[in-house]
Amino acid sequence: MTRPDFSGWLARPPYGSEAQAKDAAMTAAMNELTEWHATQCAPYRRMLTLLGAAGHAARTLDEVPYLPVRLFKEMDLRSVDAQAVFKTLSSSGTTGQQVSRIHLDRDNAAMQTRVLGRLVGDALGHKRLPMLVIDSPAVLKDRQAFSARGAGILGFSVFGLDRSFALDADMRIDLPAIEAFLQRHAGRPLLVFGFTYMIWAHFLQALRERGLCLPLADGVLLHGGGWKKLAAQAVDAAEFRRVVQQCTGMTRVVNYYGMVEQTGSIAIECEQGRLHVSDFSDLIVRDPVDFHPLGVGQVGLIETLSVLPLSYPGHALLTEDMGRIDGIDDCPCGRRGKTFTITGRLPKAELRGCSDTYERAA
Repeated sequence: MTRPDFSGWLARPPYGSEAQAKDAAMTAAMNELTEWHATQCAPYRRMLTLLGAAGHAARTLDEVPYLPVRLFKEMDLRSVDAQAVFKTLSSSGTTGQQVSRIHLDRDNAAMQTRVLGRLVGDALGHKRLPMLVIDSPAVLKDRQAFSARGAGILGFSVFGLDRSFALDADMRIDLPAIEAFLQRHAGRPLLVFGFTYMIWAHFLQALRERGLCLPLADGVLLHGGGWKKLAAQAVDAAEFRRVVQQCTGMTRVVNYYGMVEQTGSIAIECEQGRLHVSDFSDLIVRDPVDFHPLGVGQVGLIETLSVLPLSYPGHALLTEDMGRIDGIDDCPCGRRGKTFTITGRLPKAELRGCSDTYERAA
């Protein structure tokens, strides 16, 4: 079978397809990917056979066979030869936890970067901005086996200039580095990037303890992950934004949802505060008991679908996140597609995520 070619999708507006047309296109793409991975990945082919899904085309998106995202912690799944693997991404995990390993060839990595560029450009503009990363440069030590944090930083760095880090190797705030960055770019728009819990625990709390407010009013903060730990501290999105503004002057704060198992297929918060599913991906909410698809407004398990995974069978994944679809093609921002809310994690689900799972060494 010839490898699927979805390069033509990149010519589309990121949120331009009407719901019915998108469903038909996505279903066809998912069937093509299922067939491709079945021919290239023997373990995936065996799973399809056990599920009774081998050789059967899905008629609708909710019929596409999906894998539990946890499976990538248990098995090494790839649809390319080992010699073709260009980059291996690993999910974050606390000490002793298994991590997912996602194998990318050069073409798949390049397509992910291009799609990420389309989505971030739509949200923040296409001009590259001086970039302050709320993390430590130590996270980028291994350039071939990236952690989720390292992969995220490098992925979003393509939208920045003069990347600088706000934390040192011990995860302490590096005020001299921040001040030097601000002096170099005084009066210019800035991009500030980080993972939600890291920003809260290591940046904002350090500024509050010192009674400091950094002159970052011209910046836009792009952040994702880590909400479970913040919820345990009674910190919601409104409180997070309030403290960001108090400590930095930034009023533009943009949240995103994504995972290393489908890098590139992120959902970005619009001006109305809604997370949007793009034309390159889709989302289904399933009942956590019998897994039937749920309707708008009903809370269940999140399944994510993406046209991007070509070098590994990750195109349809059942996550351990709970959430609901809020609307379809009805957001006041004007973007088409589904909008959704993440409400939490499946009870007893393993703690995970780029910033949820950071632990300071004792």
